[in-house]
Amino acid sequence: MRYFWPLAAGLVGVIILVVVLVIVLTRSAPAFAMKGAVNWKTLPGLQTGKPPWGANSSTLQNRLPLVKLTALPQEALAFHIHQHLDMYVDGKHVNLPAFIGIATDPTSPSGFVLSEMHTHKPDGIIHVESPQDLKYQLKQLFGEWGVRITSSCLGSFKGSCVNLKWWVNGNPQVGDPGNLVLKPHQEIVISIGTPPKTIPKSYTFPPGY
Repeated sequence: MRYFWPLAAGLVGVIILVVVLVIVLTRSAPAFAMKGAVNWKTLPGLQTGKPPWGANSSTLQNRLPLVKLTALPQEALAFHIHQHLDMYVDGKHVNLPAFIGIATDPTSPSGFVLSEMHTHKPDGIIHVESPQDLKYQLKQLFGEWGVRITSSCLGSFKGSCVNLKWWVNGNPQVGDPGNLVLKPHQEIVISIGTPPKTIPKSYTFPPGY
């Protein structure tokens, strides 16, 4: 009997450890908010001119279902993260405008709607504010904005597919920047043509972001 309780305590400890490991290993990762590619050829309201590009809000709600975003009557903060985006065309900075993903709507109680991904100011900050924890991708922001982003093109103007390069936190990337899963406090840089001499590596977000 003098060995019973130490053995029993050890067995209970092993059982607890196994249960914890099972929970951790079987916990499902967040799902992607959108599967597949954006069909840029048929996207309503695609902006085809040279930058700067406007927020393109008048046709926003026609594009939202195509990029698996929702017209919400107010911000949903259950999942709330921010990123910063810098864009360059031939070394010249292109602003990310205010009010991407936001549009007036007289049928909404608030008088407006906004998607899970939007901007408030022309400061390059992307707001991801969703009622559920999902993997949102950069292509969804560009899709609702109506600006093409692919592995080789930024926009749809002459010269928009020349020497696309992109970086995250100062690190060179390969592939389609639209497929980037957005995470807290990323500094994202996309360049077409001649890249800028200096690539931003970080961004100082406001307190609380």
